[in-house]
Amino acid sequence: MIRLPLAIVLVATFGLHAGVAEAQSLDAQRPQIRAALQAAESGGFTASPSAALSRHPLYGWVEFAALRRDPDAISTAQAQAFLKRYEGQAVAESFRALWLPALARRQDWPTFLSAWKSSSSTALQCAELNARQATGRTDAQWTQQAQEIWRKGAKSLPDGCEPVFALLSSQGGLTPALRWERIDDAATERQTSVMRSAARGLPADEATLANDYAAFIDGVHPRALNWPKTERSRRMAAHGLARLAEKDPDAAERQLSQYADALGMTETDRGQVLYQIALWTVASYGPDSARRLNAVPDVSYDERLHEWRVREAMSRGDWPAALAALRRMPLKQREDSRWRYFEARMSEKTGDEAGAQRLFREVAKTATFHGFLAADRLGQPYALCAWIPNDGAAARQAVARDPAIVRAMELWQLDRPGWATSEWNEALARFDDTQRRLAVEVARDNGWFDRAVFSLGKQPDEQRLYELRFPLHHGDTIQREAARHGIDPAWVAAEIRAESIFNPKARSGANAMGLMQVLPGTGAGVAKRLGIPYAGAASLYDSDTNIAIGTAYLREMEDKYGVPYVAIAAYNAGPAPTARWQAQRPNYDPDVWIETISYKETREYVARVLAFSVIYDWRLNGNALPVTDRMLGRVQAKRKAFTCPTAQMPKS
Repeated sequence: MIRLPLAIVLVATFGLHAGVAEAQSLDAQRPQIRAALQAAESGGFTASPSAALSRHPLYGWVEFAALRRDPDAISTAQAQAFLKRYEGQAVAESFRALWLPALARRQDWPTFLSAWKSSSSTALQCAELNARQATGRTDAQWTQQAQEIWRKGAKSLPDGCEPVFALLSSQGGLTPALRWERIDDAATERQTSVMRSAARGLPADEATLANDYAAFIDGVHPRALNWPKTERSRRMAAHGLARLAEKDPDAAERQLSQYADALGMTETDRGQVLYQIALWTVASYGPDSARRLNAVPDVSYDERLHEWRVREAMSRGDWPAALAALRRMPLKQREDSRWRYFEARMSEKTGDEAGAQRLFREVAKTATFHGFLAADRLGQPYALCAWIPNDGAAARQAVARDPAIVRAMELWQLDRPGWATSEWNEALARFDDTQRRLAVEVARDNGWFDRAVFSLGKQPDEQRLYELRFPLHHGDTIQREAARHGIDPAWVAAEIRAESIFNPKARSGANAMGLMQVLPGTGAGVAKRLGIPYAGAASLYDSDTNIAIGTAYLREMEDKYGVPYVAIAAYNAGPAPTARWQAQRPNYDPDVWIETISYKETREYVARVLAFSVIYDWRLNGNALPVTDRMLGRVQAKRKAFTCPTAQMPKS
């Protein structure tokens, strides 16, 4: 089969008259532009465009798709013409990020500098310094910028930075002090290969010590007992022992005192190690958790460890200790609705009913999982103040017609999310808050629902844009499958929102697929058991199939574990961890059991899904099943109304 050049294909497809393409809607042209992009990527594109194609908003991306097949074959004239033609557009910057490395490989430094624009890429920053070096522009500013890159982070730097650092070193700009600065930063991040690399230019005795520091972080050794008693040696010992604590907290605890005594470690140094010993013990609720948490100096506590101290006490049912741990939290952390709620619960459990009621009333004003739980404790309606802006049609149309937004929506429809996001980001960089919000509405109408999650929240009131932040798509399928399996439809919608934000093409690193992020093996098993049509893993990208299988699986999880809150945990973490948590804390109150889940992701996932269920109940019904009943599967319980407290009233 002979492949025709794309230009010929498109003339045949669109017709010779420019007016034909202009008259077609973008919807009608979508199959043709999809084919054009695919042809460009497979090598069937020529640079002689038909008049119809050149007028399409995505023509620049078609050209880009063709050019990126072989960046090293692009001529300077081609590249410069492309950058000029699409100046100011996202596609030009995507091409520039492709073109500059090609110029660096060619060592065409004058052309590189003419095409250069400031970049966040360290590799390109080093290439630009190489270009200036090759063209005789190594001035004081060059030295300063090279030193800034040297100081950048603690991870390995791109190979293209080596010539920069070689010249910097030969000019005396890479001093021992700078080398030690990078070694110290790398030690903090346990990047021992970076430590060894940075040590190569040190005097011999210093390099030997730096390499021994790196060796200690890789594996604790007794040579450290004879290190010089310096602040740096103490820090390195702390880094190494802290790393050991992550793998073996018992061994770290046994060895800490000898290194602390030999090197004169400070309370801060010891605290760093004790912190990790406590953290990696309490993460599995080991028997020494409370003792090790109490051994950590107050100065070494952070929000993470404060939280674990509360959870550890709750996991043992020691309510007074949990309350004391809550009250030792910094005020800002303690004021979070989650910890205010648990302070109320622990007050309640220790006999301070009045104090508990006061705290519950504070928390119940928030539209959060713990706010809903607090409202249940008080027998109050749920606080939820939706903001539905009254924007003019003209303003919305102006945003929808913005060229970058037009391109972003078309690219999204064509399953090009990366390119679509580039166009989206370019538009939002120019937009004010109202335009940004209106752009999210446009995205929602195009089925791009996650823009509300990733692009709202800069202003506090945007959290109350519930209809945008909680989309409701495939509603008929959700209702049908929920009814078929006796599942609350708000729960199904909440799972979809938590798993994929209603993206039917979502795919995780673990290969979970589709709206409800079903694993192919799970999908095949459920489909076989229930007789659901299933034609392999690709079936999970079909929304109806995915919802049918995902909802059926939720039913199986609830049947297996007895109550929805444990089923939700199992849906996220799997059966083995869930069985362990059940065995560790049988018969615990649901709210306490959820908070003491040892996996952060699952702990937050369960709370998130339950909170989302309340909001989707509001969207579907205008009222809600109380979350306390929802957790236990009591779907026939009396439903709750919503109210808008004065403090949350929308602004005009």
